[in-house]
Amino acid sequence: MKDIEEKVIHSFYNGMNCAQSILTAYADHLKFDPSFALSVSSGFGGGMGKLQKTCGAVTGSFMALGIYNSQKHFENIEARNATNVMIQKFTVDFEAMHGSLDCKALLDCDFTTIEGGNQFKDKDLKQNVCSKCLADSVKLIEGLIGDK
Repeated sequence: MKDIEEKVIHSFYNGMNCAQSILTAYADHLKFDPSFALSVSSGFGGGMGKLQKTCGAVTGSFMALGIYNSQKHFENIEARNATNVMIQKFTVDFEAMHGSLDCKALLDCDFTTIEGGNQFKDKDLKQNVCSKCLADSVKLIEGLIGDK
């Protein structure tokens, strides 16, 4: 788990958005193409297209859980149902830790405005909020999938 968390944080500070950081970090562990993962998750950062809706750490986690279950279950319906159960558990636990799944609520600022962008930088929200959401997402994923 520590290796994956380190990959996530490293990726996040080196050009990937939060969703990309989570999803690509699981590529080796779950044996899927990291380039495709990078592409498919590109629009999910900043709360889905920088709309500050569902946190990218959360959506990236949901994608990783879906891949995990698609590999574990042969039937789509079984995989989908198992993924839904995991997503529901993840959601409850993430909200208990952070109070919301919503990027804007987590950051308590609208980073799409000049004032919010300054607040994001001044309060170092990337470190003080986003990094914690990413690390906690890895912990929650690991709690759900274990060592595969």
